[in-house]
Amino acid sequence: MIRSFKKHMGAWGTVGPTVIWLGIFLFLPLVYVILITFLTKNAYGGVDFSFTLENYRNLFKSEYIKVFWDSIVLSLETTVICLLVGYPFAYILANAPRRWKNFLVLLLMLPFWTNSLIRTYGWNTLLRTEGIINHFLLGVGVIKSPLEMLYTDQAVLLGMVYALLPFTVLPLYTSIEKLDKSLLEAGSDLGASRAHVFTRIVLPLTMPGIFAGSIQTFIPSLGFFFISDMMGGAKTMYIGNLIKNQFLSARNWPFGAALSIVLIIITLILMRLYTKVGSLEDMA
Repeated sequence: MIRSFKKHMGAWGTVGPTVIWLGIFLFLPLVYVILITFLTKNAYGGVDFSFTLENYRNLFKSEYIKVFWDSIVLSLETTVICLLVGYPFAYILANAPRRWKNFLVLLLMLPFWTNSLIRTYGWNTLLRTEGIINHFLLGVGVIKSPLEMLYTDQAVLLGMVYALLPFTVLPLYTSIEKLDKSLLEAGSDLGASRAHVFTRIVLPLTMPGIFAGSIQTFIPSLGFFFISDMMGGAKTMYIGNLIKNQFLSARNWPFGAALSIVLIIITLILMRLYTKVGSLEDMA
């Protein structure tokens, strides 16, 4: 009896702090957000404790469906571009000489050392009509009037790709580095071309890394609101901006909470899909 009690106390002593931490800072806030979705906004920006499903019915209005659609399209475009740019980069990085590999990984991680808002503001300095790029192009005579590069959907896409590219490259790098090089040599010895080796060996074996990188890019891009605000001028409404506006501007916490729950559900669905084709090691 005493031995069993000590065993359970040892287990709780190990996992207990984690359980308490997650319960206070994850589970309870999540329950609170879910409960708010069934309440009503009052005239003063607060919450009335009267049950309603109106917040979830509002999600199916045409203007909000368009916001979801635009957000998904932007996230898909960001993910595809990050994959197209990130896969060759990760492949070169994984096959670089050992003496250079750690240095190149360090360069990849350097953007994480600087606040993303500051890095995004740097793009504003480059792309605005009085910015460095327009000033250079005008100086060399390539253009006669400044280009409108900032506050466009293309600028938002550029900002998303720039901010999320490392999240795509790192899982791809991990997956490619795990490749058994003897399989590539065997394919070459059997007469397969480089393209054939890549499509039949490299690509299938690195598919978990591709899916992991896609998820790590797609999910954050749905919620990033500051990039569309700073580089898009808030001309196009995305789900992240809509949630922020509901909490800070419209003071409609119940509807903002309902939108947040939708994002959580999308995240859980994607993570569930990932468990079918990958492992958590590829997310590192």
